[in-house]
Amino acid sequence: MVSPVDEAGGTLAFVDARRCFRDKGMMETKDAIAAFAAIAQDTRLSALRLLIAEGPEGLAAGAIAERLAVPQSTLSFHLSQLERAGLVRSTRQARHIIYAADFEGVRGLVQFLTEDCCRGHPELCGTGLSLTAKAPATPETTPAE
Repeated sequence: MVSPVDEAGGTLAFVDARRCFRDKGMMETKDAIAAFAAIAQDTRLSALRLLIAEGPEGLAAGAIAERLAVPQSTLSFHLSQLERAGLVRSTRQARHIIYAADFEGVRGLVQFLTEDCCRGHPELCGTGLSLTAKAPATPETTPAE
């Protein structure tokens, strides 16, 4: 996400939210809001889910457009929104632009949501909510003594 920031002289500079997140190790509220705004649209949410399913290798923009049945020009706009929000990254390979989920950004968004889960004990929420906590033991998973 690119956000305006007031500098000493009153002019606006732009800061890359992905860099701020990586430097500080945590997502700030304004960055989470931008990420949620980016995925609060059907095509962008579908594209992000597709890229997460594809893994770190990602997909060429044309392949994404084909799978989602979206014109490439429209998809380009949506992918740029996801990239500015820190949820997708792009790389150029020859004549193609490859898009992949930015798993650090996606993980940061989930961690932002679950940071204070269960009064500071996210392991109580189970595997569905925490990316770092282990699920509580159940009779099926508890080893026999």
